[in-house]
Amino acid sequence: MNNALGLLKERRFLPLFVTQFLGAFNDNLFKTAMVLFATYSVFSDPQTEFYFNAAATGLALIPFVLLSALSGQLADTTDKARIIRIVKTVEIGIMTYGLAGIYTAKSGYPMIGIGMMLSAVFMLGTHSTFFGPIKYAILPQHLKEDEVLGGTGLVEAATYLSILLGTVIAGWVSIETAGFLTLAMAILGWFTGRMVPSAPRQGARLKLNYNPFTASWRLIAGTMHIPRLFWTICAISFFWTIGSVLIVIFTPLAKNVLTSDERVASLMIAIFSVGVAIGSVVINAMLKGKISAKYSPASVITMAVIVVIFSIETRLWVPAPAGMLYDMASFIALPQGWLVLITLMGISVTGGMFVVPLYAFLTTTVTKDQTARTVAANNIVNAFGMVIGALLVVAITRLGVGPSDQLFMVAAMALVSAWLAYKLHRACD
Repeated sequence: MNNALGLLKERRFLPLFVTQFLGAFNDNLFKTAMVLFATYSVFSDPQTEFYFNAAATGLALIPFVLLSALSGQLADTTDKARIIRIVKTVEIGIMTYGLAGIYTAKSGYPMIGIGMMLSAVFMLGTHSTFFGPIKYAILPQHLKEDEVLGGTGLVEAATYLSILLGTVIAGWVSIETAGFLTLAMAILGWFTGRMVPSAPRQGARLKLNYNPFTASWRLIAGTMHIPRLFWTICAISFFWTIGSVLIVIFTPLAKNVLTSDERVASLMIAIFSVGVAIGSVVINAMLKGKISAKYSPASVITMAVIVVIFSIETRLWVPAPAGMLYDMASFIALPQGWLVLITLMGISVTGGMFVVPLYAFLTTTVTKDQTARTVAANNIVNAFGMVIGALLVVAITRLGVGPSDQLFMVAAMALVSAWLAYKLHRACD
């Protein structure tokens, strides 16, 4: 069935779709609201803002490095729907704690409150670590073989649309309102999570390895020896290394280079999210349900070219008068503002076209009783790559390299992603 939208009528797909949408929405609403609050209301030094954004990104990723192996083992040896119900219950507690951090920061203790919010981001990363393998691994179990690519595309599109909504709302509401919204969405996600159909283990029960280091090493070694998986995971991970660099760059670039307020910063991230969602749907239509990486190299090369154009646009930008920031209306009124948004859309559409087929490879290359561990192995390598990306931004920022020049580094990294995708396409021929 190539009409993937038909899956939204099915109970075997819709509750999972809504639950993961709400979870991704919460993650991004809370994190974006925190970053915007710290960047525009607490810190006033561009270098400190870069460091804080990198720290927030890194804290969200550490659980993926440490716990992905365990989460993959649990998902392949336990009913996946049961794990969903557990993690959605825990999410309610996390958002309650995050809300307490927000009120601590607003009550005259900003650094203590930000510390609590950063620890909530770490806990949300842990929540996502245990949920992440399930949202992909459950698809081959509930969907037919010719539905998996379409289902994966819908999950990716929903993920980025939820990032869009979370990011836009974070720029328009107070941080207190954002805290209450995340708590409400966590409660709603608890209800939808209980509607996900049972997805029991497919193979023999595993003996769990609770050592995060040996478990991670064995999981990666047991997955990466398969050429198709090796190139898939390398390509996805390098792409998300690029993504982490862009995530860290965006908000300080919006404030200090484009001299725009937090609503414009959230709009920029939102446009990026919309584009990836569009790219997810476009590539599914182009491939007609067939799982193939044939368009991935060209997609990411095009992305590299557009990133260079974006860097040039930031250099030609006319800043706001000293001591002022463009608001949404004045930004949109500028012809340059529209060029920036269109360029960001182009970067993200081509990025979505690159990465979505690669996730479909992960869940269809191995047997159904190994899919969660395969996704977990991918998550570990992805997280390493993203942490490296965040640290790379910190390092080159200390050397005095500004965000416009850092975009050239992103373009160069995209070319490496193209080479990895080409190797994958050759390995699958």
